Amino acid sequence: MSREPGPASSSTPAPSVAGTGVEGNQPRGWRIYTRPEVLAMALLGLSSGLPFLLVFSTLSAWLHDAGVTRTVIGFFSWVGVTYSIKVLWAPVIDRLPLPLLTRLLGRRRSWMLLAQLSIAVGLYAMTLVNPATQTALLALLAVVVAFASATQDIVVDAWRIEAVAERLQGAMAAAYVAGYRVALLLAGAGALWLADLYGWVPSYRVMAALMGIGIVTTLLVREPQVSVEAAARALEQHLERRLGLFDLKGRARLLSAWFVDAVIAPFVDFFSRNGRAAWWILALVATYKLSDITMGVMANPFYLDMGYSKSEIAAVSKLFGFGMTLFGAALGGVLVARLGLHRPLLLGAVLVAATNLLFATLALMPHDLLWLTLVISADNLSGGIATSAFIAWLSSLTSVA
Repeated sequence: MSREPGPASSSTPAPSVAGTGVEGNQPRGWRIYTRPEVLAMALLGLSSGLPFLLVFSTLSAWLHDAGVTRTVIGFFSWVGVTYSIKVLWAPVIDRLPLPLLTRLLGRRRSWMLLAQLSIAVGLYAMTLVNPATQTALLALLAVVVAFASATQDIVVDAWRIEAVAERLQGAMAAAYVAGYRVALLLAGAGALWLADLYGWVPSYRVMAALMGIGIVTTLLVREPQVSVEAAARALEQHLERRLGLFDLKGRARLLSAWFVDAVIAPFVDFFSRNGRAAWWILALVATYKLSDITMGVMANPFYLDMGYSKSEIAAVSKLFGFGMTLFGAALGGVLVARLGLHRPLLLGAVLVAATNLLFATLALMPHDLLWLTLVISADNLSGGIATSAFIAWLSSLTSVA
């Protein structure tokens, strides 16, 4: 059972080709984490995770301190819908070049930089608003930050898939998880600590400044060199012909062709490449981490019912859980590099299921802090392995064409 919100890959299952940016002999052990792409991925993971809590729980604490009613604070949770529907504008991000920026930085880095600058400016703008008297404006700015953050997630995932070969996707996933988790600490406990000492305005301005880490990383990394495959272009032309788009004129034809190429063609390509196995792939995607998603929310009530204090839960789940998640994710990346995708993916599923059984044992035991530590550590270790393997596997299903 996952104890904290974690990174969710926006990669949707599409046909196979993983990243093609790295070829030849590559390190298979722990040295994979010294590769420039992997180190950059950790920093981009931090940039992706930083805005998340700043428009959720941390923002709720600010609103509470400003005297905003609980009812109004509850409405701010709708900001999170932005992350859930990012698939709607992902095709636009994938296909639409930005004037000047795309020519200077490339397709991925241009959108990444625009999203990061928008987040930083949005967070700073939130500090210019009085939450008590300008709540609607603050909500609008939070939506802008969330939209830019979701857009950044889309582009960072795309860059990760295209920047390295398939065997390094596990390490890239582990680095992303590590950066994301550190960002959650900074935007959660770190922002609260700064707010307690200096106030909410300086706290949020520091968070806005920290987006500079992602901005500098984006300017330093290389743009992946990916070309559209002839087969992919042929499929798009075939669909346009079958749907009669060649009979349309002007803007109607351009918009219809873009929609077919960006939205319909990837689904057709996915099912044509994978055949009947496509449905099994989708079923696995939907259920692989189902136990964590459904049961994770019950973790803290379970610990409290077992008689553990809030301080004990915080110390064990945040300290040991955080460390074991990072170690598990790193170990998962090494396993993918050494063993390929499928064996670590299976191992992760088995370990997650097995460690969930440990909670049944915990429920039958008297108060034992050591046993709680072992159970949470094992659970987060297995979750880290499973997350790295799962994200790497999703990446292998994604077409870079």
